[in-house]
Amino acid sequence: MDAALGPPEKMAERSDELTPMMAQYFELCERYEDSLVLFQVGDFYETFCEAAETTARLLEITLTQREDSTGEYPMAGIPIDNAESYIETLLDAGYRVAVADQVQEPEETTGVVDRAVTRVVTPGTLTEDELLDTEDNNFVACLTHEASDGGSYGLAVLDVSTGDFYATTVESESAARDELSRFAPAEAVVGPDASADPFDAGCVVSTYDEDAFERDAASDLVADYFGPPERLLATDAEVRACGALLAYAEYARGGADEDADVGGEHGHLDYLNHLTRYDPRSYVLLDAVALQSLELFEPRAVHGHEDATLVGVLDETACALGSRKLKDWLRRPLLDPERIDARLDAVEEWTERVRAREEIHDLLRDVYDVERLISRVARGRANARDLRSLKDTLDVVPAVADAMDGVESEKLRDLRADLDEMADVRDLIGRAVREEPPIEVTDGGVIREGYDDELDDLRETERAGKAWIDDLEQSERERTGIDSLKVGYNQVHGYYIEVTDPNLDRVPDDYTRRQTLKNSERYVTPELKEREDEIVRAEQRADDLEYDLFREVRSAVAEESERVQSLADALAELDVLVALAEVAARHGYSRPEVGGEGVHVRNGRHPVVERTESSFVPNDTQLDDDALAVITGPNMSGKSTYMRQVALIVILAQVGCFVPADEARVGLVDRVFTRVGASDDIAGGRSTFMVEMTELSDILRSATEDSLILLDEVGRGTSTADGFAIARAVTEYVHDEIGAKTLFATHHHDLTDVAAELDDAVNLHFSATQRDDGVVFEHEVAPGATTASYGVEVAKTAGVPERVIRRSRELLDAEEKPADRDRSDGDGSGEAGATAGERTADDAARDETPTDDATAELPAAVADELRRTSVADTTPLEALQLLDRLKRRLDE
Repeated sequence: MDAALGPPEKMAERSDELTPMMAQYFELCERYEDSLVLFQVGDFYETFCEAAETTARLLEITLTQREDSTGEYPMAGIPIDNAESYIETLLDAGYRVAVADQVQEPEETTGVVDRAVTRVVTPGTLTEDELLDTEDNNFVACLTHEASDGGSYGLAVLDVSTGDFYATTVESESAARDELSRFAPAEAVVGPDASADPFDAGCVVSTYDEDAFERDAASDLVADYFGPPERLLATDAEVRACGALLAYAEYARGGADEDADVGGEHGHLDYLNHLTRYDPRSYVLLDAVALQSLELFEPRAVHGHEDATLVGVLDETACALGSRKLKDWLRRPLLDPERIDARLDAVEEWTERVRAREEIHDLLRDVYDVERLISRVARGRANARDLRSLKDTLDVVPAVADAMDGVESEKLRDLRADLDEMADVRDLIGRAVREEPPIEVTDGGVIREGYDDELDDLRETERAGKAWIDDLEQSERERTGIDSLKVGYNQVHGYYIEVTDPNLDRVPDDYTRRQTLKNSERYVTPELKEREDEIVRAEQRADDLEYDLFREVRSAVAEESERVQSLADALAELDVLVALAEVAARHGYSRPEVGGEGVHVRNGRHPVVERTESSFVPNDTQLDDDALAVITGPNMSGKSTYMRQVALIVILAQVGCFVPADEARVGLVDRVFTRVGASDDIAGGRSTFMVEMTELSDILRSATEDSLILLDEVGRGTSTADGFAIARAVTEYVHDEIGAKTLFATHHHDLTDVAAELDDAVNLHFSATQRDDGVVFEHEVAPGATTASYGVEVAKTAGVPERVIRRSRELLDAEEKPADRDRSDGDGSGEAGATAGERTADDAARDETPTDDATAELPAAVADELRRTSVADTTPLEALQLLDRLKRRLDE
C-alpha cells in the first residue's frame, strides 16, 4: 500500500482561499489521508491537484484544469456509471480509494452540496460484484499479539461481502503464518504489537487506529454485534483482533464519516450474524508450501491445463455458494472421524441415488449468490432485481426439499431440515416487486400493481391524464382544422401543442404561446396545463412512494438476513456433496475407510494427472504409521507424482470425499508437509538451496508422529557430499525422532543402504527399460532400490544436442569402468550397480585403498582430531562432515 497521500500540497498552501466546494474536497482529503479521494461532482468522480496527476497517469485519462476565483487546479475525473473498473485499477496500483458521494440533492440546497465518504474501497473489504471473484471468498485479516497470554497471537478473518467471520488463537508467529495460508486474505490489518511477517507477499498489509485494538474498545464493539465476547472467544488476543477488524470494516463501509447523513446503509454491518471461533487442531493443517506444491488451487506451471488443480478436478458445483464452500473444505480437512464419515455417508448416498442427484444439481443451477446478495440488502445497496433474484432462489428450495424426500444419511436429513423455504419472504417480494423491474429504484416501475392502494390510485391518475393527452391531439385537430397539429412533451417546457407557421392564423384564442421555434410555435391551454400539473404531481408522488415502499420491503427482508445466511450455508453444503458424488460416480472413485493406522491404497491414482494424461498407471501404497519409504528411480519415472498422489488421497479422505483408488484405508494425519520441487527467492536474497533448507527446517521442527511428510531430492542444491550427508541425517532424524509417515524421493542411491538398516524404513523404486530408441518409463512402484538413473537418456529425450549426449556417455563410460572391475564376480560378467555419481561409499573407499599391504601413516593433524573425537557423542551428520574434512586434509 502506498504511503499516506495526505491533502494536496497545492491546496494546503492556500486552504484559506479555497471555494466552498474545494474546501470540502480538501477537508475530506485531510480526513482520509491514507486514501485517494474520488469526489462526486454531478455525474463524475473528480480528483484535483497532485491526486489528479496521479489518477490521470494510472487510469490513462485526460488531465484537465479547473478554474475558479482562486486560480487553476489540475483535474481528472471518471464517469460514475463506470467507476468500478477504474477503482480496480487504482487498487491494483496499491491505493485505497475513498468514495465521496453527494448526500444531498442539489435542488435542496442554496449553497455547496453536502458530500461524505460513503465507502473506503480496499482489497480486503470489497463488496462490489464487479470487483469480486464470485467463486472465492475475499478475506481481510487482523493479527494481534498478546504478551500477557504467554505470547499468543489472536487472528480474525472476515469476508465483508458474505459475512463469514472466523477467529482463533495461535502460539507463535509461524503458526499464525500457517493459519493464514488457509484463508489467503487479500488484505490484513496488523495490531501495534504484531508483525506483518506472517502474511504472504500478495497480501496488502495496512495499519489502523491503535485505539481500535484496545481491549475495552474491542470488547464493546464485539458485544454490539454478537453479545458478550466471553461467550464466543477464548482469549484477549482474539477479542482485540475481532474488535479491531470490525472497526476497520465499519470504517471501510463509510462508518468513519460521523458527520455524514448517509443513513443506515453505511458503517454498522447489520448482516454480520455469526462469529465462529475455531480450534486449529480440529483441522488438518495445510500451509502455503503444501497448498502450492500439491496444486490444490493454483497450478505450479500451466501447459495448456489451467484447471490442472485439485479444485479444478472436484468443482462440479452448480452455484457460487457451493464453489466457495468446496474451497473452504479443501483448505480445512477434518480431524474428527465422525464428521468425516457423516460427509462420506452423504456422498455415498448421492452416488447411489443418481436421478435425485441430477435433479438437485439442475435445481441448484438456479440458485443465486444469496450470501453476497443478502449483505447488499442489509447494507441498503440492493436494487429491485436483487430482491427478485432472492425470490427466484427461494422458489427453488421447495423443489430441492422434495427431491430430498427419503434421504437416509444423518447429514442429508439435517440439511433437508435446514432448507427453510421462507414462504413469508417469498410472498412479500412476490407481492411487492415487479417480475422484471428496472435497475434504478428511484424512477418508478418497481412496485407491483395491487400492493399499495395509494400507489395504485396515483398511477391510475397518471395513466388517465396521459390517456387524455393521447386523445388531445386528435380532438384539437378536429376542433381547429389543423391537420399537422401535434401534442408533445419535453423535460424543460412540459406538454405543448405545436402548430407550424402556415397554420398560425387558425390558432384558437385559448392557446397561450409557450415556445417559438424556427418554423413553428408551441402553445399550451389552461386545461392542458391543469392536466400536466396533475400528471406531474401524481408521477412524482408515485415515484417517491414507490421508493419508500421498496425501502420498506428491502428493510423487512434485511431483518431476515440470518435466516437467509443459514439457508445459503445449507444449499452450499448440499451443492458440494452432490458435486463430490458426481465426481466419484463419473471417474470411478471409491469410499475410503478413515481411521486406523497408516495409508493403505490399492490402485491409487493422481486425481489431476489422470485427467490430463492419455494414460495413467495406478499404484499401490502400503505405508504404516511410523514408516519411512525411500523412493528411487529415474527422472520422469513418476516419483513426485506418486508422492503427491498419496498426499491428495489422504486430503480427499479427510475432506470427506471419495478417492481415486480401488480401495483406501487412511489413518488420520494432523498435517501434510511437503518439500517438493525447486524454487528460489531472488528478491529475498535466498537461493534455491536456502529456500529448500528453510522449508526442511520448518518440517523437522513442526512435524509430529501423526503427520505425513513428502520429501523430494533433499540436498540437491549443494555438493554431492554435502547433499548426501544432509539427506542421510534427515532420514535418520525423521525415522528416529519424529516417526511420521514419510515418503522420501532421492537420487542419492546410497540412501537405500541407510533405509535398509532402519527398522521402520523401506525402499521403493520406479523402474525403466532402456531400448535402442530411448527409455521407456513403466511408472510402477515396486519394492527395493533402483539400479540406474538414466539421466543421459532423459536429457536426450528432452532434446539436448547430440554432441552433448555423446560426450556425456564417453565421460560416464570412463567413470564406470573402474567400478565395473571392482564389482566383477571374477568371470568378467559383473553388472554395474550404479552410474557415475551414484557409487557407494564402499566403492569410493576401495578406490582410495593402497594396492599393497603397507599401512598408511596418518598426518599428525588428522590423527589428533580423530583422537579428540567422541564417537559416541557424534551425530551421523557430524560424522559425515568430519570424514569429509579429514579426507580433504589427506588429499592435501
